[in-house]
Amino acid sequence: MTDLKTWATWREIYAQPLIWKEWGQDFGDADLRGWIAAQTFDEVWFCGAGTSAYIGDIILAGLEGKSVLQLRSVPTTDIVARPQAYLGAKRPLVVNFGRSGNSAESIGTLDALDALAPSAPRLNITCNAEGALAVRKSKGPSKVILLPDATHDAGFAMTSSFSTMLLSALALFGPDTDFAAQTLKLSKDLEALLPLYAQAAGPAPSRAVYVGTGPLAFAAREAALKVMELSAGAIPALWDSCLGFRHGPKSFVTDDTAITVFASQNNPYDRDLIAELRAQYPKTRITAIGPNGDIKIDPQLDPVWAAPLYVAAAQVSGVIWSHAMGLNVDDPFVGQGTLSRVVSGVTLYPVAS
Repeated sequence: MTDLKTWATWREIYAQPLIWKEWGQDFGDADLRGWIAAQTFDEVWFCGAGTSAYIGDIILAGLEGKSVLQLRSVPTTDIVARPQAYLGAKRPLVVNFGRSGNSAESIGTLDALDALAPSAPRLNITCNAEGALAVRKSKGPSKVILLPDATHDAGFAMTSSFSTMLLSALALFGPDTDFAAQTLKLSKDLEALLPLYAQAAGPAPSRAVYVGTGPLAFAAREAALKVMELSAGAIPALWDSCLGFRHGPKSFVTDDTAITVFASQNNPYDRDLIAELRAQYPKTRITAIGPNGDIKIDPQLDPVWAAPLYVAAAQVSGVIWSHAMGLNVDDPFVGQGTLSRVVSGVTLYPVAS
């Protein structure tokens, strides 16, 4: 069987510690914070599609009560579908996330901004120097954060692109922090966690569940997506909050379901759910990741900053399971023509100004 290291996706997952460490040293977040402070806007919108949209959800939940700015997570898929419903009344600072920067919705959002909010400031965070988010000129004030080329994942599944875009945005919109020290810490932690995640993956399950609280609930959403993408949908995966999971979604669980709880420090609701699941489903594989979990996460880390460490568990498991199923890990949908690395086939319609 092909060795895991031959897959670009596997190598990209394991490249994250070095990418974060080097980016932490190179990223000029102080200048960008100054630029943001100089702009005129009512709200900050975190925008993207799929994984790039989930970045905004994680940030929003993680910075609740910690930011003086009005923050929103607004998927580009929503903006493109109903631009007049979002643009016009508000003057947002639009933070666009995009690995390629060339998806239909990234381009459609730029079109909608040009038509309905041309003076709204834009901050594009992307991994592709040649994508629309990197090269297209804006009518209003704009900045581009071009991440290291190593984050422009060759694999279908977003891994280092997701984590590095998330960390970069936290450096700008979270409480002021020493970004170089923070990324160095996260880098060392992920290096230690990756082999533990590989050991814990086990055989491919028939279903997977990821749950968490606050920003870790939305990290669970990204984790579930990784498993479904990498298995080409052969492993259905569900996500929810720890409290929300009992309200119907728990009916998804079977004996051959792999359940992963992203537990945060001193959260009794996470702890109670883990105990309940283990009592009710003794044959089900249940793994707790967190400060007091089966796999430990440093309790001193803010959950929103730690989110990439948790999601890496699903990145690793997803590749191992996909590989064991005999799939092309770097393009699980090869030959199907149903999903592609950069979403295509979307017809964009003109936006009336």
